[in-house]
Amino acid sequence: MTIDLKKLEVWFVTGSQHLYGEETLLQVASHSQTIAAALHESAQIPVSVVFKPTVKTAEEIYAVCQEANVAKNCIGIIAWMHTFSPAKMWIGGLKILQKPLLHFHTQFNRDIPWSTIDMDFMNLNQSAHGDREFGFIMSRMRLNRKVVAGHWQDEQTLGKINGWARAAAGWNDWQGAKFARFGDNMRNVAVTEGDKVEAEIKFGYSVNTYGIGDLVKVIDTIGDKAIDDLVQKYADTYQLVSSLQKGGEQYQSLRDAAKIELGLQTFLENGQFKGFTDTFEDLYGMAQLPGIAAQRLMAKGYGFAGEGDWKTAALVRAMKVMGSGLKGGNSFMEDYTYHFNPDNKLVLGSHMLEICESIADGKPNCEIHPLGIGGKADPVRLVFNVGAGPAINASVVDMGNRFRLLVNEVVAVAPLQSLPKLPVARVLWKPYPNMHTGCAAWILAGGAHHTCFSQNLTAEDLQDFAEMAGIEYVLIGKETNLYQFKNELRWNEAYFNK
Repeated sequence: MTIDLKKLEVWFVTGSQHLYGEETLLQVASHSQTIAAALHESAQIPVSVVFKPTVKTAEEIYAVCQEANVAKNCIGIIAWMHTFSPAKMWIGGLKILQKPLLHFHTQFNRDIPWSTIDMDFMNLNQSAHGDREFGFIMSRMRLNRKVVAGHWQDEQTLGKINGWARAAAGWNDWQGAKFARFGDNMRNVAVTEGDKVEAEIKFGYSVNTYGIGDLVKVIDTIGDKAIDDLVQKYADTYQLVSSLQKGGEQYQSLRDAAKIELGLQTFLENGQFKGFTDTFEDLYGMAQLPGIAAQRLMAKGYGFAGEGDWKTAALVRAMKVMGSGLKGGNSFMEDYTYHFNPDNKLVLGSHMLEICESIADGKPNCEIHPLGIGGKADPVRLVFNVGAGPAINASVVDMGNRFRLLVNEVVAVAPLQSLPKLPVARVLWKPYPNMHTGCAAWILAGGAHHTCFSQNLTAEDLQDFAEMAGIEYVLIGKETNLYQFKNELRWNEAYFNK
C-alpha cells in the first residue's frame, strides 16, 4: 500500500480587492506565485502546493471554495491576505468550504526597507492588518482553522505548515475509507466499543464486520509458490530462530503465518480496505492468531488494532499517512506494565503480538512462542526493542456525546537490561510531565489502554487533526498539572453539552 503525499494538493489562495488598481494586483499575483512555488519546492512540505489566481470578489471566493470541495486531490486551502480583502466577501465561500483551512499570516518582504518605504509600499504590503480582517470573520463564524504567523522563508514557519499539511492528508485519507472488523469486540470490554454510525458521520470512514469464515476462504486460496516466496522474504529480512528455519520443527508454523498474511492482504486489497482489526476470541478456521501478518501489514501502511478496536485501527492508519516519508514510524500500542523504581519510573508498552516493525531499533527477530489465550497454535511474531527518543501516544475514545482525541507526550528510553524471556516487541517510555501526573491524567480523561505510538508526529500535528475533525482534543504534556487538567475536562464537558 503506497502512501504518496505529493499526489495531494493544497491550494494557495490570496485575497485582495479591486481598490488598489491593476498594477498592484499584478504585483500581488507575482508575489503569491513566488511564495506558492517556494512552498511547493520546500523539502519540509510533503504535499503539492498549487497557486490559484488572486480572489478579489465574493463571487471569485465562492467559486474557488466550491471548486476545492469537489477537487479529488485538494486536501485543503492556504489563505493569505496580501492586501486588505474585506471579509464580508468571504462569508459565502467560508460557509460552504468543506476542506481544512490554514490562515497564513505572512508578508512577501521579510524586512522593512527603511530608506525607501513609502505609501505605495504600505498599500501593497498590508498583511499585518489585512489578515486581521480575515481572521475576524472566521472567529465571528466560529470556524476551526490553523493560523500560522511568520515569514514564508522561515524554517519554523515551514515546519508549522508541514504539520498542518500532514494532518490534512490524514483527514483526507479517512474520507470514504473502509475498515474491516474480523469478528466482534473482545467480550465485555468497554473502551474498545463505540458508535460506528456516529464515527462515519463525524469522521467519514466506515467500519463493517466480516466473519472469520469469509477471511479463511481467501486464506485457503493462497498457493504454495506465493507462500514459498514470502517465507524466503522472512528469511532474508529477519533473524529466524532455528525452529522456524527450513527443516526446523516449527517450519510449518512459519508457512501457516505466511499464508495468513497473504490471505489477509488479498482480502484487504480486494475490498479496498485501509485497515482492520481482529480478536483472539474469534479465530474459527484459522491456524493461529495473525501476529507477523498484522505487524507487516501495518508496516505497509494499513491501520490495525487488536480485540475489535476499530477506533484505534483507524487512528493508526491516519497517523501512518500523516507520518509518511518521515524518519521513524507509527504503531498500534498498549500500556502493559510499569517500572515504579523511585529513581527511574517507566512504562513498558507492548502487545501480545502486534507491534509494527516501523518503530523497531535494528533488525527484528522472527520467533514463535505459545500464546496462553485464543486456543490456537503458537503464533509467529517479530520481536524487537524500540529506540530512544521523543514520541507521543494518541487515543480516540467515545465519550457518549462526542469523540475525544487524547495525546500524551512521552520520551522513549533504551531498555535498562535485556529481556530474554519476553517474547514480544516492546518499548519503554517516560510519560510527561512525570509518571504520577501523566498516568493519573490519562485515567481521568478516560484514555484507552490501546494507542497509536508515534516517533515522527507531534502533539501539535494531532491537535490540527482534531480541529479538522471538529472533535475534542486533550493534551497531557510537559506543563500539565492535575488541578488545571481537571478543570479543562470540566470546561470541555460544559462546552460539548451546550
